[in-house]
Amino acid sequence: MRKFYVTLALICTAFATEAQTDSTKTPAADTIRIGSMIIIKKGDGKYDNGEVKINRRTKKNENVSTNWFIVDLGYSNFTDKTNYTALQTSMPGINEDWFNLRNGKSTNVNIWIFMQRLNMIEHVVNLKYGMGLELNNYRYTEKLRYDKTTSKFYLDAAADNNYSKNKLAADYLTIPLMLNFNFTPRNDNNKSFGFSAGVSGGFLYSSRQKTITSKEGKEKLHDDFDLQPFKLSYIAELQLGPIKLYGSLATKNMFKKNLDQTPFNIGFRLSNW
Repeated sequence: MRKFYVTLALICTAFATEAQTDSTKTPAADTIRIGSMIIIKKGDGKYDNGEVKINRRTKKNENVSTNWFIVDLGYSNFTDKTNYTALQTSMPGINEDWFNLRNGKSTNVNIWIFMQRLNMIEHVVNLKYGMGLELNNYRYTEKLRYDKTTSKFYLDAAADNNYSKNKLAADYLTIPLMLNFNFTPRNDNNKSFGFSAGVSGGFLYSSRQKTITSKEGKEKLHDDFDLQPFKLSYIAELQLGPIKLYGSLATKNMFKKNLDQTPFNIGFRLSNW
């Protein structure tokens, strides 16, 4: 019996010694991953210099990135340099007031099917291009009408014909080409800062005048309205974190003759970058 107790005492002593020895060892570091951050805790329960060590995973930028179905919501207008005095013979009484717009309802909506960004210099300088639809609505305040037979604008003289809507719509298939500068290429897209500038070429695929009046009700007239079939514009965009702004200015008059009105658009862009 005494031998049993001696043996038991030796076994207990061995376990105690092993436990004391193990307590001096430093186990493998604990790692916690939170999003793009890796937090490392040392085995002794302490942090280096009393702080948490954070290893950030570097954002990997692709040389070619694609953004699908971008939407622009903005405002359409034009600068008017028409010589109305010279038009009095062909369109008596015409003046710039005929073309006054309802600013809050003259809208520009762009639907970009895709946009791509091609890395040129360290992801800071990029080439940006795409394809989409540019939809412009010019809402007139006056009873402005267009005569398809004469290809001329005129005012509806009927005093009892009230207009609740009168707009000219011009829709283009557009291809933009821009030089993009991204000053924070390692940031997430919604935390990036930069701008782009370039040109776009558009083809007029649809144009129409839509009116809603007290006499005729809703009417829609399809015609080219003497609009230029192609449009070349200067374009730009500005990214301030999650806020993205865009603007465009045509290089010349949108009409073939008579009128001299150069369109422009400004607004907000809804995209991933």
